[in-house]
Amino acid sequence: MTPPPRAGPNPDGQILMAKRVKPAKRGRAVSKLPKGAADELQTLLDFVRYAVSRFLAAKLAFAHGTTDPVAEAAFLVCEALHLHPDQFETFATARVTAAERARILDLVERRVSTRKPAAYLVNKIYMRGLPFYVDERVIVPRSFIGELLDSHFGQDDASLIGDPASVETVLDLCTGSGCLAILAARHFPNAEVDAVDISKDALDVAARNVAEHGLEGQIELYQGDLFKPLGEKRYDLIISNPPYVDAGGMADLPAECRAEPKIAFDGGNDGLDIVKRVLKEARAHLAPQGGLLCEVGRGRIALELAVPRLPLLWLDTEDSEAEVFWIGAADL
Repeated sequence: MTPPPRAGPNPDGQILMAKRVKPAKRGRAVSKLPKGAADELQTLLDFVRYAVSRFLAAKLAFAHGTTDPVAEAAFLVCEALHLHPDQFETFATARVTAAERARILDLVERRVSTRKPAAYLVNKIYMRGLPFYVDERVIVPRSFIGELLDSHFGQDDASLIGDPASVETVLDLCTGSGCLAILAARHFPNAEVDAVDISKDALDVAARNVAEHGLEGQIELYQGDLFKPLGEKRYDLIISNPPYVDAGGMADLPAECRAEPKIAFDGGNDGLDIVKRVLKEARAHLAPQGGLLCEVGRGRIALELAVPRLPLLWLDTEDSEAEVFWIGAADL
């Protein structure tokens, strides 16, 4: 539920990391290196440099947790070596074994040949330092809302909602892999968190992530169209990263994004079909002092033209400007 690639660093400053990588099929070349040339690559930095060259030559798109070829190469190397992203610099000049070399080259070649998001190749991504399982059933998460929970929903006077410990109910609409619901559950420890998605496949992935983070007792998953499965329930906070790519953006999606579920991108002709529904229906599901936090990508101008009466407060992060808005229940 994010836009096509944007320039700049990964919103969370993280490299992806993942579980086991499938070995190369017998008889299949795993790199474009001449015979014997792979032996000349010795250190982690050698392989990062090589991968960057391959990615640039292939004109890959980077929009899935890493937004430049160097970060993507570093993440693949870390995954192949079972290293945490924070450990890369420590081992940057370390030499790799023959088996590790084969795993790295296989990942690099599959990234180039399939043009799938790297997160799908390794089935994991990090957001705000936490690992999440992902596969082709869900969009690769890269929302700015996780950062905003930390920066605008703390205990200081600038908080948009007051003491996090006082938040009792949170709703995550269009939850996908469940990452925002999980981040919200950790940020608001006393809150019951509901998460909704129209896709059963996405909810299966979300359930796996909820279980892996041990939050089954705090997060409830619902299948349905936005607020429909929730009855008359109300929430202190609603967060949503819905589909918001417009028709032009859908036509121009790179191959990497086309590997993701179309339903998670397509926001209609102006990109705001779902966003406008969320705004229209949210008040009936917000507590009097609650509010809505919603990501719309590059849709600010179109949204302000569509709902000029609403006093939307646009929030920035380290790597975004006016891509997420906040509005209190009383202003809806």
